[in-house]
Amino acid sequence: MEAFYIVVLVSTALVLLAAFSSLLAFRFGAPLLLLFLMIGLAAGVDGLGIEFSNNYLAYILGSIALAVILFDSGFGTPMQAFRLAAVPSLALASVGVLITASLFALAAMWLLNFTWLEGLLLGSIVASTDAAAVFFLLRIGGINIRDKVRSTLEVESGTNDPMAIFLTIALVEVLASGERYAGINIGMLAMFVQQMGLGVILGLLGGMMIVLIVSKLDTDRGLTPIFVLALALLVFSFTGAVGGSGFLAVYVAGIYAGNRKMQAIGTIKRFQDGMTWLAQIIMFLVLGLLATPSQFPVIIVPAILLALFLIFVARPLAVWLSLLPFDYTQQEIGFVAWVGLRGAVSILLAIMPILGGLENGQIYFNTAFTIVLVSLLLQGWTIKPVAKKLGLIIPPRIGAVDKVEVDLPGAANHELLSYRVIKDSPVLRGERIPRWATPSLVIRDGKSMRYQYAGRLREHDLVYLFIVPSYSRLLDRLFASRA
Repeated sequence: MEAFYIVVLVSTALVLLAAFSSLLAFRFGAPLLLLFLMIGLAAGVDGLGIEFSNNYLAYILGSIALAVILFDSGFGTPMQAFRLAAVPSLALASVGVLITASLFALAAMWLLNFTWLEGLLLGSIVASTDAAAVFFLLRIGGINIRDKVRSTLEVESGTNDPMAIFLTIALVEVLASGERYAGINIGMLAMFVQQMGLGVILGLLGGMMIVLIVSKLDTDRGLTPIFVLALALLVFSFTGAVGGSGFLAVYVAGIYAGNRKMQAIGTIKRFQDGMTWLAQIIMFLVLGLLATPSQFPVIIVPAILLALFLIFVARPLAVWLSLLPFDYTQQEIGFVAWVGLRGAVSILLAIMPILGGLENGQIYFNTAFTIVLVSLLLQGWTIKPVAKKLGLIIPPRIGAVDKVEVDLPGAANHELLSYRVIKDSPVLRGERIPRWATPSLVIRDGKSMRYQYAGRLREHDLVYLFIVPSYSRLLDRLFASRA
């Protein structure tokens, strides 16, 4: 029993350390996910001495964490953003991944003395961008760029994982069978169509199921987000069990459910924010613990050269060719190419050759891990300066807003919002609240009063208003500070 408590103690301490490290990341602009990974490395066998070598368990934990992240990514993607960038993003997620993997394979053949298929396998492992890294930098990192570019990057990062996972699994099976000179055949194409087709279909059906069940639930509000997450993981696991892409399905289910009106939507979003943070921390810590840095010197030089080739040659060429038919400027294409961060997905896929019993399994893992470190260091730290250099930073449409959505019980046809009055906001300068918004309560200096008796609003007042659903963005501008 003592061993159990020690494991729980150490695990909790690592999670807390990772959570506290976020304060440093927000303050100094460091790539937060790199900090999570470095904490795992520091605690591992070559650091504090925690020995963790269960590749299968790491793959299971990482896959579940990735499913949680992808569902939340889809849930937070507005349908307008998806429509704006769906076609170019899907081109990047399919053709772009194939081009990246193929170009990378040529470099791997030269630097690591791999065969074509072995190089293509390593290329497939590192071909997809990391959803957690991209969403963190774009949504939380304070980078305000054009909607089309932002939407392209977000949708691409959520949809290119299934392609990379399919290629990795297929190539591991081919290499494990000894067919070293086999190429893409009819069977692989059929498996690809099946996985992607089932992923989209079952993802849509799963999203409908989530919305239907949540709308019919008559339970405690705190249980609703648990139902949603459990149903999302059900979609993920069922799709994978019947031969589809569970990762694509859970992302599609998130997009569908996130763009439908559901009760307790505010509670669901707050719960999923926390679960996504926890999933990212656990995934990066576990993958960091799994690595053995003392093995890196053997492959460090070719791995760094491969990382630079991926960042400066393979990814830019793949992005340029994929986006050539679409209306993107050279600056936008250059930025999309630069935000091709590699992260936990690449390390997770690098476990597959080890589980498949391939001869160079550990070389795949160590090389991919090094490439991820270089990507997070080089690209993760320079995204904002590159966006400024390319002239893609745009002023926000509105300034900061301090707003809370208050859930109303049942199928109420109004929303209750709470705004804190901010300095320089239009409402503080005398602009009137529109007729379709009904102010009900003002809290000032800890005392509550009816809006009619509050007089002119003051800075730091908390105002509660009932509004018609979907009008909240119009009201945001009234309570926003100057952009």
